[in-house]
Formats: sequence, C-alpha cells, structure tokens
Amino acid sequence: MRHAAQHQAAPQRAGRRWLRRVVAWTVILLGLGLVVLTVLVPRIAGATPYVVLTGSMAPQLPPGTLVIVRPADPADVRTGDVVTYQVRSGEPVFVTHRVVGKSIGAGGEVLLRTRGDANGAADELWVRPVQLRGQVWYDVPQVGRFSNLLTVAQRTQGARLVGLGLLGYAAVQLIGAVRVRRLRVASAAVMVDAAAPDALVAPDRHGVHV
Repeated sequence: MRHAAQHQAAPQRAGRRWLRRVVAWTVILLGLGLVVLTVLVPRIAGATPYVVLTGSMAPQLPPGTLVIVRPADPADVRTGDVVTYQVRSGEPVFVTHRVVGKSIGAGGEVLLRTRGDANGAADELWVRPVQLRGQVWYDVPQVGRFSNLLTVAQRTQGARLVGLGLLGYAAVQLIGAVRVRRLRVASAAVMVDAAAPDALVAPDRHGVHV
C-alpha cells in the first residue's frame, strides 16, 4: 500500500513542480517585458514616458496609464493622432489629447487643435510647435499609478534592479532544471545497468570458465 501511495503522489508532485515553474517563468517574462516597454525601448528610441492623471482621454487612456511619447514634427501630425504638449512654457504641466484640427498661423507655423476624448468641447487654445512634446507611440495601462510615485532616476534604477533580479532568478531556475535533468538521466542509466542480466561466460577449450 505504501508503494502504491508513493506511486500516486509522484505524478502529483511532478505536476505541482511543473505548475510552479510555469508560473515563475510567466512572472519573469512579464516583468522583463514591462522593463523593456517602460524603460529600455523609450530610452533607445529617444521617447519620453508620461503618466495620465485625469480622465479626459477615457476610456482609451484612463488615469494611471503610462504613455510613451516620441518627438514629432507638427507638420507630420494628422487629425486623429494623440499628442502630448506643454501647457505653459517653464511649467511641468503636460496634456495628452487627440488632434481634432490643424491650421497655419500668421508666421507660417503649424497649429494643432486638440480635445480630450471624454470632453465635450475642444481645448480653448491652439497648440504651437514650441509646446508640442510629441506623439503618443504606445501606452501601458495602470503602470503609471506606481511610476508616478517615483522620480525618473528612481524608476530607472528600480527597473535595472528588477531586470537584474529577474535575469538572476531565470538563470537559477535554468541551472536547477538542467541539474534535475542530468540527475534523472543518470538515475535512469543506473536503473538500466542494475536491471541488465549477468554477463554470459563460455568455457574455453580447456573447460575453464573465464
């Protein structure tokens, strides 16, 4: 009975180990993907992350969304694009709204008319080129809620630590899996050797076994 119970428990333990491994690797991949999307890609592409604080762009960009903004030429921005612009020069206040119209100013500069998706009317003032910070490239929902609590330096350092930690954990998991596989192979080889029949011997021509 004990042997039978152990036989039944072995597949269950193997199944739990497999499930834990799947969960661990899922968390690792999600964590690395988040670091890549929020830190690595923006830095390589020269983009800037901004956090949406209000509901003016809901439901597409609800509060807490992290938007990655790439520099853009106002002449290349089209109606329907979502852009981020500075409200007043010298103040760290930015707005992310959709372009609903374009015009040419007295000096020949391109002006953008913007409006929040959830707002009933367009923004009061046109956006001048000097105000434009860029066009929204992509967004990461809810990440901004946490990101907004940290400074840029803290976010960068934290992302590096998380990335290194996840890579280290992945390496440990991979080494452990390789070791387990080698032990299984070695154990199987020992079992085969133990189960092999004794070598047959034949008498030599003098009748003495060798």
